[in-house]
Amino acid sequence: MKIDTHPEYLETTITCACGAVYTTRSTRQDIRIGICAACHPFYTGQQKFVDTAGRVDKFKRRFGTVKASEAVAAAKKKK
Repeated sequence: MKIDTHPEYLETTITCACGAVYTTRSTRQDIRIGICAACHPFYTGQQKFVDTAGRVDKFKRRFGTVKASEAVAAAKKKK
């Protein structure tokens, strides 16, 4: 093995936002993550909804309903 070609491989701790702490080895020191196996919905069985308003609801709010656009189209036809 060549000298000074490989990074230093250190013992480090991985800390999750939920408070879980894992000890492993890595080239980085003290890694912070946002989600881990202790709090991930797939492993816990609990589903968290981040987006409370759906995409369809956002679209309807932004562009209106179909009836409103039909009324505009009907008004243009009469002219």
